[in-house]
Amino acid sequence: MGLKLQCHESWGQHYVDSNARRRLSSNPVNLAGANSQNIPAKSAVAIIPARLASTRLPGKALIELAGKPMVCWVAERARSAKNVSRVIVATDNQEIVKRVQEHGIEAVMTDPGHATGTDRVAEVAATLPEAGVIVNVQGDEPMISPETIERAVETMFTDPVAGIVTTWEPINSLEELLNFDAVKVVAGDDGYALYFSRSPMPFPREAYLRHGDPNEALAEEPGLWPNYRKHTGLYVYRREVLLEFPRWPQTTLERYEGLEQLRALEHGVKIRLIPATSSSIGVDTPEDLEKVRAMIEEGKFQTAGGLNQ
Repeated sequence: MGLKLQCHESWGQHYVDSNARRRLSSNPVNLAGANSQNIPAKSAVAIIPARLASTRLPGKALIELAGKPMVCWVAERARSAKNVSRVIVATDNQEIVKRVQEHGIEAVMTDPGHATGTDRVAEVAATLPEAGVIVNVQGDEPMISPETIERAVETMFTDPVAGIVTTWEPINSLEELLNFDAVKVVAGDDGYALYFSRSPMPFPREAYLRHGDPNEALAEEPGLWPNYRKHTGLYVYRREVLLEFPRWPQTTLERYEGLEQLRALEHGVKIRLIPATSSSIGVDTPEDLEKVRAMIEEGKFQTAGGLNQ
């Protein structure tokens, strides 16, 4: 039986040390005035982790999209957010630094030994004591909405207890619900995350009792679908939480699910969830890349630093 789920099966079958500043080397570009909007007093620094190695899509950070590397599109989207005052690409590869700087974007070299993008973002954040709020924008999200970033940053400034703000999108198909690569999140009535999982959740018990199968329940009762949310990879951190995160050991649940946000939950961090203003596509596979390219060709993605249509 195992853990494998087919799309139509029943669910029942189913940090930062004192050496960080010395390691960090950069040739920053002067970005004063790069964002045409007036930056509000409460603004954040966006850091984009990018590495050249990728198991499923090698070299994806530098894959060309309409004449620019993918990571540059991500940086431009982040720079379009009105409450982001600075954008930095953090990488372990000198070629990425070179290509990014050629497009007028700030880039820094970080420790190549980092296990995760969060560790890489934390290394850079440790050198920015003036930045109280840090945005971690994934380097493979070229279609992320600047408005989504703005809303997440604003939420952090207005929420007195959140240590992390992150985003979600609705799940509308059984295929996506049963896809282990799509991370699901359950929120309490207060809007804070209770749990993240690769498995479908929450379980529709009463509907299951009515229909005898959760898949049939979802097919027959479309009103159940608003309960299902896909976690998306935008994180806004209070700087002190981000700097502590790499110091904490991995938890059993984090290792089991392969989801590092569970480490934050288990250490008592309040993670506020907000809906994304529009859907994005994380480019993890060749198929994802073709989807993005098709959207560009169809005119659904402006290629001049504009917003999603």
